[in-house]
Amino acid sequence: MSTVVQASTSRRASVPSLPKAEPCLLVIFGASGDLTKRKLIPALFDLACVGCLSSQPFEVLGIARTAMTTEEFRAQMKESTAGSKDARKFSDERWQDFEQRLHYMAGDLNDANFYNQLGKKLEELHGEGASTNDLFYMSIPASLAMPAVKHLGQSGLSKNDKGFARIILEKPFGRDLDSARELNKTVLDVFGEKDE
Repeated sequence: MSTVVQASTSRRASVPSLPKAEPCLLVIFGASGDLTKRKLIPALFDLACVGCLSSQPFEVLGIARTAMTTEEFRAQMKESTAGSKDARKFSDERWQDFEQRLHYMAGDLNDANFYNQLGKKLEELHGEGASTNDLFYMSIPASLAMPAVKHLGQSGLSKNDKGFARIILEKPFGRDLDSARELNKTVLDVFGEKDE
């Protein structure tokens, strides 16, 4: 004797809607590095393609010591994103829309004067329609994190009266437990968070 089982679905599986990121101006320190090329920009491109980036301005300002123009930065990011498995829906047409969000500025993160120039660039981008929410992403060696955080504070860029100012630090977070605690304290001091 044989049994025939016939499956039928009683309900359709629901697919939750994808979250949308708050609009912001993402400032990537270390933008000419491998992490930005291989992971950050391809992931942002993919998020844009699936509708997770806000329809309001979501712009990216890449910062690194390497001298290049915004157009050269866009070309480098296009090449790496086109070859990335993280950019599932890559096409030239989609890239042309996305690359308008990418900007570049060369500078030395150890130079306190650079942060005044950065402030002017942020004001310029805000004036052109970029979000006034600033998100600083530190894709830099741990040895540069402390000076960069301090300079953001000294220049006033860590305080934003028109939106938010936040920071993301890549690991390693410090070089040992003591330096990690010191960096954590500095971040909390500079970005105005209080220990709970």
